[in-house]
Amino acid sequence: LNNMEARNHTAVSEFLLLGLTEDPALQPLIFSLFLSMYLVTILGNLLIILAISSDSHLHTPMYFFLSNLSFTDICLSNIAVPKMLVNIQTQTQRITYTGCLSQVCFFLVFTGLENCHLAVMAYDRYVAICHPLRYTIIMNPCLCILLVLLSLLISVVHALLHTLMVLRLSFCTDLEVPHFFCELAQVIKLACSDALINNLLVYFVAGIFAGVPLAGIIFSYINIVSSVLRMPSSEGKHKAFSTCGSHLSVVSLFYGTGFGVYISSAVTDSSRKTAVASVMYSVVTQMLNPFIYSLRNRDMKGALRKLFGKIASPL
Repeated sequence: LNNMEARNHTAVSEFLLLGLTEDPALQPLIFSLFLSMYLVTILGNLLIILAISSDSHLHTPMYFFLSNLSFTDICLSNIAVPKMLVNIQTQTQRITYTGCLSQVCFFLVFTGLENCHLAVMAYDRYVAICHPLRYTIIMNPCLCILLVLLSLLISVVHALLHTLMVLRLSFCTDLEVPHFFCELAQVIKLACSDALINNLLVYFVAGIFAGVPLAGIIFSYINIVSSVLRMPSSEGKHKAFSTCGSHLSVVSLFYGTGFGVYISSAVTDSSRKTAVASVMYSVVTQMLNPFIYSLRNRDMKGALRKLFGKIASPL
């Protein structure tokens, strides 16, 4: 019996990513769809960063945070999709143990970072609308950099906490991840050792790390709405709300898809259906963010036109 347990608890060298479907006929369609979304995500967010960096009028705290959000989206899109595309192309489902833990860790880092960035951007809009005369004093370059670094520190600590706790788990013979990447909850489900502490961390610690930024966003917008409603002119109200429209859309998309994944995992026993739902959260959101900010923002449209003009003009 002890020998059998020893064989079952040997060091894990790899996992199997089952993907969204095992139907061979659908693999080319999935490959084309995800490759297209990946390229659009990289190109769209890269254009946002280049447009902001090349236009001196956009060197403000709001666009500094937006460029950081775009960089985070680029990093987030590189965690799962490239490996998925390689596996489809090579007709394999394998991912190394180290590669799987890396996906778990970096996905937590950059989703946490996106969460914090959205909260910081909400605070920036709160200061701009509720304290316009003190905006440049409060949102100084030093504070902006400090907020980004603090967001990164919080996200890294959160990710390392979960990843290091996964290292203590033992895995037996069932190493199939019913997902297109190594998502924390799915990896924990595969453990044959006691994962109670890991599950508690997922619900309580992750709830705190996600809940505090969300509470900050809600607090900021309650004050923003209250301040805007007290404005005497309708033009001022429209301008104030228009500056927040893009951010609110991104926040709604990020949290809406995130909550959708957790609701779908709660109401269905099929991990494959949850994986399909998580595509919205882990892939589509990052692809749509550049369009939301460029289509609804006059300054971004102007900066992108200037950037395209520079690219199109002969050297």
